[in-house]
Amino acid sequence: MGTSAYRIDDGKGFKLKNFDPNDTGDFKSREHADEAVAKDLKKLQELQEKFYVDRRHALLVVIQAMDTGGKDGTIDHVFSGVNPTGCLVTSFKKPSETELAHDYLWRVHAAAPARGMFGIFNRSHYEDVLVARVHNLVPKLTWEKRYDHINHFEKTLADEGTLIVKFFLHISKDEQKERLQARLDDKEKLWKFNTGDLTDRELWNEFQEAYEDVIRKCSTPHAPWYIVPANKKWYRNYVVAHVLVKVLEWIDYKLPKPDFVPSEIVIK
Repeated sequence: MGTSAYRIDDGKGFKLKNFDPNDTGDFKSREHADEAVAKDLKKLQELQEKFYVDRRHALLVVIQAMDTGGKDGTIDHVFSGVNPTGCLVTSFKKPSETELAHDYLWRVHAAAPARGMFGIFNRSHYEDVLVARVHNLVPKLTWEKRYDHINHFEKTLADEGTLIVKFFLHISKDEQKERLQARLDDKEKLWKFNTGDLTDRELWNEFQEAYEDVIRKCSTPHAPWYIVPANKKWYRNYVVAHVLVKVLEWIDYKLPKPDFVPSEIVIK
């Protein structure tokens, strides 16, 4: 089974229950996947160099997940080999007073990647139809309109040359419990434990419903969602890396030609 099985171009009838967070595709274990992951990470590094020089497109990678879903770990692993000159990670946390004084997409558009750049969103504009919805931060009439806003925003980016790939790192509630407990038990990871995560855990079903609506209403051919089985971190990393390689491989890269004749250059 290829990673295309996780791609959602049209969210009509989408149900999270149809995707197994424990899925590992054709791999039986991490050891079986290590070679494939290493190959994709090397290829991603090579493609990023061409992408940066070509400068006809931008790449926007959106990563969303429940708490402990592995957003930071995915970014750290998958993009570990790319040149930081051509890569920018933006984490969207609670809006500042300045950001709240503008429309909710203002800070997001400002962080959109320039041509030649990889832009990685650790959380994103989708928080405004997830957290804002589940925690009743805005009225229903307000967040209901935002699906269309987001679709138009992403279409604008795509029309202007941005490739958009959106990943939902799908973990089970049992897996989240284990990861939260692991943070609590490990003194070196205790700093990652946030009691607010327990509040969101109590709203697990509400968040799952909100994610289903996001994927149903905001999956398009130019900005597809990928439902990444994420209970196994190694498979999560494989899927994300492999999808990005496949997205970037289709580009007919045009590298600048030198303004000199290489054969005439003599280095003494």
